[in-house]
Amino acid sequence: MSRLPSDPPDFFRVHVFICTNRRPDDNKRGSCAQKGSEDLREHMKNAQKKLGLKDVRINSAGCLDRCGQGPVMVIYPEGIWYSFHTIADIDEILDTHVVKGGRVERLMLAAQP
Repeated sequence: MSRLPSDPPDFFRVHVFICTNRRPDDNKRGSCAQKGSEDLREHMKNAQKKLGLKDVRINSAGCLDRCGQGPVMVIYPEGIWYSFHTIADIDEILDTHVVKGGRVERLMLAAQP
C-alpha cells in the first residue's frame, strides 16, 4: 500500500514490533517469549537509545501468528519480517536494516509462512 499525498508524515521513521507473547509452557504452539524475545527486545531498545535513534520506536507486540518461526519481529514502513535468536542477530538487524536501510537476508521471513 502506498502513501497518499494527503497522508500526514510518519510519526516514526522506523517502527519495530517484536512479539513478546507468552503462552503456558505446555502449549504446543510455544511462544516467542519462551524463546527469549523479551530480553532480546530489551537489548534492542537499549542499543537504539545508545545510538540516539529518536525517530525509531521499538514496541512489544502480542502474538504475530508466526510462533513456529519465532521469535519474530516486523519492521515498518517496509513490512519486513525477521526471525532472530541472539544478541548478535538483534545488533545486525539494528545496524543493517534500521540504521543503514539494508536487509539481513539470512534472518528474513517469507511473506507467507
